[in-house]
Amino acid sequence: MAISSNSIMLLLIVLTAAAVFPAAATDHIVGANRGWNPGINYTLWANNQTFYVGDLISFRYQKNQYNVFEVNRTGYDNCTTEGAIGNWSSGKDFILLGKAKRYYFICGNGQCFNGMKVSVLVHPLPPRRPPPSPPAIRPPLRPIAVSSETGPWVLGFLLLSWGRFG
Repeated sequence: MAISSNSIMLLLIVLTAAAVFPAAATDHIVGANRGWNPGINYTLWANNQTFYVGDLISFRYQKNQYNVFEVNRTGYDNCTTEGAIGNWSSGKDFILLGKAKRYYFICGNGQCFNGMKVSVLVHPLPPRRPPPSPPAIRPPLRPIAVSSETGPWVLGFLLLSWGRFG
């Protein structure tokens, strides 16, 4: 099967686009389908995730009942919001994980002591692999030289073949 120059050009465009535009960020929903609620092992949940710079972490909960605070390690360990880095209370909070570091999140209304806290380690983006080399382009086939002596025989063979298989 011959590969047309249009097919090769399309392949090169697709490979270039894949190399230039990174894969979409992942939205990690804390607690998955159970959301941000007391009594869930968020450490286990976080250990089953891989977080990269540019990913989102989202907290889903009852708006008037819970909230989310980003805190430092001390705030996380002691369940305190003093000196909080950020806080959210919409019930559907999307937080960009913009740096490679460890993030700490707690619920600020006392539920941290009931397990509503999570720590996530965000990794730098993995290095991009270079795009694969395009397939080698074969030169076009050269016409077969036919002498005046063999010409009628070759022409006859081609006509018979075409008539039989065409």
